[in-house]
Amino acid sequence: MALSTPETPTTGTPPDRPGSTLRPLIVRLHFYAAVLVAPFILVAAITGGLYAVATPLERVVHAEELSAPASGPALPLDEQVAAARAVVGDLPLVSVRPAADDEGGVGGTTRVMFDDGRTDASRTLAVFVDPASGEVRGELTSYGGSGSLPVRTWIDEMHRNLHLGEPGRLYSELAASWLGVVALAGLVLWWTGPRRSSRLRPLRKKETRSARRRTQSWHGSLGTWALLGMLMLSVTGLTWSTYAGANVTDLRLALGWGTPAVTSDLAADGGAGTGDHSGHGGHSETAEPEAVPDAPGIGFDGAVAAAADEGLSGPLEISQPVGATGTYVVSEIDSTWPTRADVAAVDPADGEVTDVVRFADWPLMARLASWGIDLHMGVLFGLVSQLALLLLAAAIVVMTVTGYRMWWQRRPTRGDGVRMGRAPRRGAWRAASPAALAGVGVVALAAGWFVPLLGVSLLGFLVLDVVLGLRSRRRATVVPQMELETDAVPEESR
Repeated sequence: MALSTPETPTTGTPPDRPGSTLRPLIVRLHFYAAVLVAPFILVAAITGGLYAVATPLERVVHAEELSAPASGPALPLDEQVAAARAVVGDLPLVSVRPAADDEGGVGGTTRVMFDDGRTDASRTLAVFVDPASGEVRGELTSYGGSGSLPVRTWIDEMHRNLHLGEPGRLYSELAASWLGVVALAGLVLWWTGPRRSSRLRPLRKKETRSARRRTQSWHGSLGTWALLGMLMLSVTGLTWSTYAGANVTDLRLALGWGTPAVTSDLAADGGAGTGDHSGHGGHSETAEPEAVPDAPGIGFDGAVAAAADEGLSGPLEISQPVGATGTYVVSEIDSTWPTRADVAAVDPADGEVTDVVRFADWPLMARLASWGIDLHMGVLFGLVSQLALLLLAAAIVVMTVTGYRMWWQRRPTRGDGVRMGRAPRRGAWRAASPAALAGVGVVALAAGWFVPLLGVSLLGFLVLDVVLGLRSRRRATVVPQMELETDAVPEESR
């Protein structure tokens, strides 16, 4: 499948346009990125749309474990933990998520998490306990800080790595790397192109006879409306990626934008950490922590009461003390707006709160990163976020399809065989001024270093463009030579 056709020459210098010396270069970049990277973006959009509905789907699929049929006051948390312990044996206890209060009563089940040997993969064994009766409703694998259950985890991994493990994450990083670039380039081309009746709505059939112009108007106007959403998905998606994500983390730490963490070890020298509080940093790593019994000292109820005195309220997660000098870590886990993510460390011996980290005291960039991730996951505004992400995913799918349709509509219709659409005219580099090219080079090098897959794929596009250019020149010289040889043959010998 060729990107250009011999019937439509792509050589030559495009005409100069005052004030638009970079436009031919943007056209060619948008073309190659859209044609070659769009399949990855399409898959990411479809799987992301599925993830947008994963949370309500999870409530339906795992309703038996998440629902609590018994009524009445809740048992003490320590008794609920004991009920969960009875079914798992001697697995180490990790944390407890009490059933959420619902207008004075108790709704849902208490989730008690145990270490079954998969914590390195961010997985724990969750036991669901009816808070009123102490009945164990079931056991499921819980994944990550969001506590996603198997159905949501399956969809999440499909979106993140296509169930191919770590190598599969390259697909989603490539899609996130280029989504914002393609969106911005398309916006520039749409709003600097020839004047149309409206750039914010698609043309109707009665307004133009050209099917390609109608397709283009759908593509451009929809892209304008969806631009901010696509940029959000691109930026926040990169924070989870393998290579660009590591650079984002290093930059945040270097600028002091890390997520603060409570000091959860009484033997530590003091001072809040700078790691992610979801991992409850601050534990000593010099020796294997000493095993402690479930709910030592004041117990989980005492830890919740002490944290409540500091203003923390449900939904909560309470981590089991780690080692003889470890504290309870009580964390607010409400990711809906307004975010409640305060964290307190509580001494198990006497219930004293030894450290508190308030979400309001996080660095601004740390809070923005948290909100961006919650928005990407569809939890920041609850159902509104989920519906918006579903519509955004549908918009990206439509734009991908209409983009390929425009390419198909540019194809030559004469001659035999299946031919693909024309590529933009060559000579984009010659159309740009030296100053503009220097600026583009600096931006490309910086972006390629910070977002490695973007840089590698961009280099691949340049190589492909050079190869196609050499091929086009070869055809342009071979065909005239054949015509000269034919003209040199005497007419009587033809």
